[in-house]
Amino acid sequence: MLFIDRQHAGILLARALESYRGRADTLVLALPRGGVVVGLELSLELHLPLDVFITRKIGLPEQPEYAIGAVAETGSLYVNPDAADHLTLSRDDMDGLVAAQRHEITRRQDLYRQRRSFPSVHNKTVIVVDDGIATGSTFFATIQALAAQSPRQLVAAIPVSPVSTAAKVRAVVDHCVILETPEPFSAVGAFYADFQQIDDEEVVRCLAQADQVYRERSTLRGGRAPVRSHHHQET
Repeated sequence: MLFIDRQHAGILLARALESYRGRADTLVLALPRGGVVVGLELSLELHLPLDVFITRKIGLPEQPEYAIGAVAETGSLYVNPDAADHLTLSRDDMDGLVAAQRHEITRRQDLYRQRRSFPSVHNKTVIVVDDGIATGSTFFATIQALAAQSPRQLVAAIPVSPVSTAAKVRAVVDHCVILETPEPFSAVGAFYADFQQIDDEEVVRCLAQADQVYRERSTLRGGRAPVRSHHHQET
């Protein structure tokens, strides 16, 4: 066990990312669901706005936990290079799997953002956080999608990862903080004492808390919290 729970992991990540505290044009994007709990701690500790980036894993029909790729809310599709050579799915089968995940992305956009649009990341520093990664398919899909939006800097913030995946993450971001790379690596949850499932209501609560605290602190400091647009973005 390395972490008590996701909050503990978030606090430790915030300490490692102290240099980003209160920076203008910097935001935290968390991968739901578990990453949002970690991201909340980064938002609170570093006084940065928090939002989600919704990416869905595409699993094999007969082995759903095996990620053959992932689809991001911006519409981009990532194919796991380790799986590409072994795929026997037809184009129609693959399109069906992607369509199912796009449907879930739309549902989560409506629920989590409540008609707010996805925040602009152009020329901004974006800290991308999850509660841990194994193969990293959803994380790499997220980085690929965000890179296409022309951010100034992409920062990976991950509590735990296998050594091999960590090396791949470092190769695709500008700054990488991975707290632990234990070997052998079984599953992310094995390194938490408490790794309970996070539901949609908890995600919404975390986002609301982060938004409220960020706005209150911005007002106290005489700054202006960003005005959020309320136009829903389609995928």
